[in-house]
Amino acid sequence: MDVRAAVLGDVDGFLALAAGVEQWFGPMVADPGFLDVLHRNIGRGSAFVVPGPEGQLLGGILTGGQAPSRRINWLVVEAAARRSGVGQALVDHVVQLCRRPCSLEVVTFSADHPAAHPSGARAFYDRLGFVAGESLENGSRQRFRLALG
Repeated sequence: MDVRAAVLGDVDGFLALAAGVEQWFGPMVADPGFLDVLHRNIGRGSAFVVPGPEGQLLGGILTGGQAPSRRINWLVVEAAARRSGVGQALVDHVVQLCRRPCSLEVVTFSADHPAAHPSGARAFYDRLGFVAGESLENGSRQRFRLALG
């Protein structure tokens, strides 16, 4: 699966991905702050995408941090492409970029959050070897970590 660094021409594709998950994460497409974060990530080379056969984005990821602690700040896979390896390809790409030893962290829904099961995020990170950690935001979110030796 082809994972590449995002370019400014991918902004509309990222916004399309964001529109598909606003029911879980809240408004992003019309949020100037999200657009600013997206542009900053693209500019510093910390945004990656999997393009589809028609040029659309199948998935995108925004990352941050530096060794020894890297972060997945945002990861979305287009609904029709879920369970096809797109998300894993994006995470694997970020793992390959990590200078070891390092931990890769992500914050996702807590087990009792209404979006925990429909989104599939917790099961996805668990399947990739991430370990559930501390609860955040009054228990609605939880940190997951992957130790890279």
